[in-house]
Amino acid sequence: MALDILNNSLLNLPQWLLVVVIAWTLVWKGFALWRAAKLSHKIWFVIILVINTLGILEILYLFLFSKLDLKKYEEKGAGKSGRKRNSRH
Repeated sequence: MALDILNNSLLNLPQWLLVVVIAWTLVWKGFALWRAAKLSHKIWFVIILVINTLGILEILYLFLFSKLDLKKYEEKGAGKSGRKRNSRH
């Protein structure tokens, strides 16, 4: 029934193509969610879970953003603001 509803939509795509697109998206989303959870990237986890981009955001996260050391950038930002506060007082 669900495939009938999708098949009658404006896109009118073949069912095999829908199955391929859904499988493609689920595989990349699964890997990206797993990595985000493993690295404790809570914001990325929610973004990847909610936004559907046919795997594009998930692939970017896996191969680009998950490799960045976010703690390194957070520590630099906190260190700079901490120095400014101390110098004012």
